[in-house]
Amino acid sequence: MEVRQLRYFVTVARTRHFGRAAEQLHIAQSPLSQAIRQLESHLGTPLFERTTRRVDLTAAGEALLPEAVRILESVGAAREQVSRVAAGDLGRLRIGATALATYRHVPELVRRLGDELPGLALRFHTEMLTPALETALADHRIDLAILRPPVSGESLATRVLARERLVLAVPLAWTGPEGRDQPGPVPLGDLAEEEFVVYSAPGSVVGAAADRACRTAGFVPRRTHEAEQTSIVLALVAAGLGVALLPASVLAVTVEGVRYRELADCDVTADVALAWRRDDPSPALEKALAVLGGHERTP
Repeated sequence: MEVRQLRYFVTVARTRHFGRAAEQLHIAQSPLSQAIRQLESHLGTPLFERTTRRVDLTAAGEALLPEAVRILESVGAAREQVSRVAAGDLGRLRIGATALATYRHVPELVRRLGDELPGLALRFHTEMLTPALETALADHRIDLAILRPPVSGESLATRVLARERLVLAVPLAWTGPEGRDQPGPVPLGDLAEEEFVVYSAPGSVVGAAADRACRTAGFVPRRTHEAEQTSIVLALVAAGLGVALLPASVLAVTVEGVRYRELADCDVTADVALAWRRDDPSPALEKALAVLGGHERTP
């Protein structure tokens, strides 16, 4: 039994006329009649009662008609779904993100993808640092990452979404380097005697940026306390155990006992970028990248 035969059968059943059915199908009447006979032969029973004036369905034809319509509708739906998947309008996208990107950049990303690609199912993996996101991409556990470049190796492509300044997270009762909290931006060089809460993970891009900023200001930060996740870094700051240099995305995070200060003389920034496998053929990924925009980086 062929889909073509079922389509011919349904058209004849609805028109009750081989000539009009052939016109609707844009074929000659002879191949239409032949296809119906082949279908009847395959099923072992007549489907139509033919007279010189009219064509009526037999009991077997009446029973077949709703099933044939259902099958044709299912085939049509399957074709449409496959077409949408091939076009990137339908599918699944697994996205990994750093902790701060979860608060600042992921909401905007989700809104844009939801508006432009509503048929795309998103699955998120968050609270991951850049090295872990690179590994997840290489292992095909995620398809797209929101991370902080640079990335290692040439198998990944990146596209910058934003360039963020560093800000200072301090305990609520922090009084500044001289025992008095002056208004306005804090000179980075005044923090030389402060204890710092830093990321413990090797290869942390934010940790490297913070360290570079301090060295540019003329001192090596006292890395007194370490944590793997931003939430723990902020918890340690809230507990009064030190200060932390973090990207401006952290301003979207409110933690009791923590306040944020601008820095007066810090030119070091931390980029936020999309990253994906260069050889990934996914139409959904290609469509998502077109929607999200950004600027391509050279390896």
